[in-house]
Amino acid sequence: MGDTGVPGVTVLEDDQAQSGPRRMLLNMGPQHPSTHGVLRLAVELDGEIIVKCQPDIGYLHTGIEKEFEVKTYQQAVTLTDRVDYLAPLSNNLGYCLAVEKLLGLEIPPQAQWMRVMLTELTRLNSHLVWLGTHALDIGAMSVFLYCFREREDILRIFEMFSGQRMMTSYFRIGGLALEPPRGWHRRVGTFIGGFPSKVEEYEDLLTNNRIWTGRTKGVSVLSLEDMLDLGVTGPMLRAAGLKTDARKDEPYTGYEKFDFEVPTRTESDVYARYLVRVEEMRQSARIVRQAMDGMPAGPWKAADQHVVLPDREKMKTQMEALIYHFKIVTEGFRVPEGEVYQVVESPRGELGFYVVSDGTAKPYRVHMRTPSFGNLQATSKMVEGTLIADAIASIGSMDFVLGDVDR
Repeated sequence: MGDTGVPGVTVLEDDQAQSGPRRMLLNMGPQHPSTHGVLRLAVELDGEIIVKCQPDIGYLHTGIEKEFEVKTYQQAVTLTDRVDYLAPLSNNLGYCLAVEKLLGLEIPPQAQWMRVMLTELTRLNSHLVWLGTHALDIGAMSVFLYCFREREDILRIFEMFSGQRMMTSYFRIGGLALEPPRGWHRRVGTFIGGFPSKVEEYEDLLTNNRIWTGRTKGVSVLSLEDMLDLGVTGPMLRAAGLKTDARKDEPYTGYEKFDFEVPTRTESDVYARYLVRVEEMRQSARIVRQAMDGMPAGPWKAADQHVVLPDREKMKTQMEALIYHFKIVTEGFRVPEGEVYQVVESPRGELGFYVVSDGTAKPYRVHMRTPSFGNLQATSKMVEGTLIADAIASIGSMDFVLGDVDR
């Protein structure tokens, strides 16, 4: 083994013959731009061919799962935002649904439909970040600027609803954090009305572009059997031909009332994953339009005064409401003893929340089955035997978020 003088690069020499083939050990990350976060890939190269690749995680470990145990159930909602920070509302939804299942809490129709609409906007937000950065990795800078143009509109909608652009914590146990703001219908309608034409712009730039197809078609092919063995879910699995989606397979928060398709491909390469996610954006826009047009009237949070904060006006005039507000904020609310597992379809795949209650106001245990962790396990299988240049496209096609991996 010899030092090349270049940081992160080591030459591995054949012990039997010093003049024989030499291999290089290259560290990609934890600051390499294409890893999209603090991921380290220990890559062994024979020339430009990757012989071995070992992901090294843990650089972003936050202890969030342990932190749940010292927060009340409602306080813990803010922790879920920080796991997959590109899809915070998807995390909010999975956790709230799990706790509501333990409570046996019935959520009003308006809150359910509002959750669907905002979660699909979150899916668009996440896919736009993925497409813009993935294209940038491969050399298409214009697409990055176009995608972040639309993402900015979505973040402004989130800010309108919650006061926050990213870590919104807008879904709460029992419904929503705040009453939907006046004018939301017009703002969302304006965005979603023009969005399909924006997706066409992305496709005009990429889908038949010879450089794009040359860098993505036939690259990073992984069989459906290997994906299932490794725990891969989401668009990657659908790009391999398996038509699976929790919104269809195990409908939650009213998804069974919406008409949409689950896009699939069979090529299972980088290009197929791109096509699946682009079509998913069209389907999400379709769901948002349905939710907006058919939004039910009525309350936006459950009526259980032991769990949900009372209205502010009641709190100012009714002593009982003031007492319940004080107790919920200072002590939280007790959740019946038991355990539950709730799955939602995040932009990256199957997101599951396993919540255990011991009957107190704080969770006994919360564990997340995050899609990025499962998808990242496919890294070695995808890139070994391919060119180092293709590893960038392969990593990008997985669309993992390291906060989703290191919890």
